[in-house]
Amino acid sequence: MEAVISKHLKVGDLARQTGKSVRALRLYEELDLLHPVARSNGGFRLYDESAITRIRWIELLQETGLSLHQIQGLLEAWHGSRYGPEAMAVVRETFQTKLTETRQAIIRYETLARELEGTLEYLRTCQACRPPRTTQQDCPHCPEDHGMKQEPALVAGFHTDPGRSERILLHVAPENP
Repeated sequence: MEAVISKHLKVGDLARQTGKSVRALRLYEELDLLHPVARSNGGFRLYDESAITRIRWIELLQETGLSLHQIQGLLEAWHGSRYGPEAMAVVRETFQTKLTETRQAIIRYETLARELEGTLEYLRTCQACRPPRTTQQDCPHCPEDHGMKQEPALVAGFHTDPGRSERILLHVAPENP
């Protein structure tokens, strides 16, 4: 009997092995996503090695963008299906949707990466504009050739708050002659 118990993991050990908190594992249990295989004489939840696989599966599904409640629904649909092909159709549809969303996200991130690269290239030329040559307020009218027709959107936003510039001007004390 002792050999069987030693192969089981207590919730704290499972948490350490998976990098999850005990609280997260208890939430998985509450949502019917994870189940202990036994309880110790002291009442501790005990898990076998399949719990590690299950937790990794939950992590992967969360990485696709599924919430825990959506994972719960996917499992309910799986268990509620009478036939394998019917169950797999629900899984296939969910994964197809997630694949489409992932590909769209990749396109958005690639576009953002190009925007960031262009912005960083633009900002590299700003090193030539050190004080006292220019001030922060001079930036929108910088004489430096940045190699672009207009400043990138990630920089332009710093210069496009008309109410802010008026407030700054109102707070400037008049110069003494």
